[in-house]
Amino acid sequence: MKIGIVVSTNDPETVWNAFRFANFSLDAGEDVRVFLLGRGVEAEGIEDEKFNVREQMERFIDSGGRIFACGTCLKIRGSDAEICPVSTMKDLYDIVRESDRVLTF
Repeated sequence: MKIGIVVSTNDPETVWNAFRFANFSLDAGEDVRVFLLGRGVEAEGIEDEKFNVREQMERFIDSGGRIFACGTCLKIRGSDAEICPVSTMKDLYDIVRESDRVLTF
């Protein structure tokens, strides 16, 4: 199954759980892609004692998952994506169109 996950928050616990689920799904053999949108593009920079978001994101990539970050959302914040490619609404559209299931966090 193909799973698309859209993360549009920078809340540490929510983003951490989104990537925990993404990692679980990869471990179950699913094809998983994550699109960071809005405040979600700030996920790479989240630092929290309880919720190690960066660790979950790196595990996801190391396990074959793919992360995309909205280029417009990054530009608005004056930031760059280090861990994933800068993407467009076409990439999000493709994820939604090609996925069997889409979840939003």
